Amino acid sequence: MELLDIYVYGSPLLKRKTRKVGQLPDNFPQFLERMYATMYDDNGIGLSANQVGVDLRFFIVDFSLHDKNMGKEVFINPEILQREGVDVLEEGCLSVPGIREKVTREWKIKVRYENIQREVIEKEFEGYLARVIQHEIDHLNGILFIDKISPLKRSFIESNLKKIAVKGKTQTEPFSI
Repeated sequence: MELLDIYVYGSPLLKRKTRKVGQLPDNFPQFLERMYATMYDDNGIGLSANQVGVDLRFFIVDFSLHDKNMGKEVFINPEILQREGVDVLEEGCLSVPGIREKVTREWKIKVRYENIQREVIEKEFEGYLARVIQHEIDHLNGILFIDKISPLKRSFIESNLKKIAVKGKTQTEPFSI
């Protein structure tokens, strides 16, 4: 299966809010499989559409990588309805390769989203799973995890970010599914 290109820091597509998903294209299930293959190839647990160059509001997660009792899930047009608690944990990102930093997020969230059948679901997540969902929704809103770290910590990684941005600046055209 052909993998997708992961758009990295510096790409303008990662800094803007994605468009709401309307009608799904006929090849959407096949595209999702390519997304999962790309995510697994880079050892990710979640991947948003704009990380593979698609300007649409959806992301995928494979919760089984964290909890064997759970599985894959697609979040279409997600929004966080409630947030509570505080959690600080180290994060990384497929779009910011080689960089990991501690990020503060809410411990528990309630999310409304559509699944692949376009059913509206409201569900609560906590701990690590809540963190993954917040990370991916941030992507859809044009926010990277490095935007949430202190200016001092940011200054320590700035030279690495500049190296990544060289490739990212060439990734300007959206990918169509």
